[in-house]
Amino acid sequence: MSSSSPSAVLFDLDGTLIDTADDLSACLNILLAEEGLETLPHGVIRKQVSNGANAMIRLGFGQLQDERAQQLRQRLLVHYENNIAHHSRWFDGLEQFTVELKQAGIPWGIVTNKPRLYTDLLLNAMEIDRHVDVVVCPDDLNISKPDPRPLLHACEQVSVDALQAVYVGDHIRDIQAGRAAGMKTIAAAYGYIEEGDDINLWQADYIIQQGTELKSLLKL
Repeated sequence: MSSSSPSAVLFDLDGTLIDTADDLSACLNILLAEEGLETLPHGVIRKQVSNGANAMIRLGFGQLQDERAQQLRQRLLVHYENNIAHHSRWFDGLEQFTVELKQAGIPWGIVTNKPRLYTDLLLNAMEIDRHVDVVVCPDDLNISKPDPRPLLHACEQVSVDALQAVYVGDHIRDIQAGRAAGMKTIAAAYGYIEEGDDINLWQADYIIQQGTELKSLLKL
């Protein structure tokens, strides 16, 4: 990292800032049980969480006709809406790190592919909404990562040059989006990394094994 601190720090949400996997996997297992199927180990579901509801339905039910898949997806999302933050928690060190960013006068935000409805419910339930400086969801611009525009929009919202910002994420699309936006990128190896996915090939500027590494890396 350069000798000075970044002008803004942006995070992916699920698997990077907040560990939501237990809530999401519990909802998939509720749905599987309703359908008379065996539930799956949380560790298996965890690796698919970053890929969204459609990927979780494929994991639990295999390839289905579109209409059936969408019906199950909608039921999964209703379960999630009703159980949004029972087990979700900050990844180690990151709640305190966002406090330290505030104290240093550095804006921080979230750029996620999670729909606005569930993002807002989660941030409200965890009382994060009152502290975060900017949140960008795919619904806001009708575009998702790896397109860099959500990241550029977040920087505009906090009046920061993207070239002076940092993006932290746990999926290759996060790193692709950050690089395309001209940001420094940090890959979160503690996140929801799929089996066989080599984080070293993502071309992130840095890789961290835990959130507690960010303070020293970003020179706060």
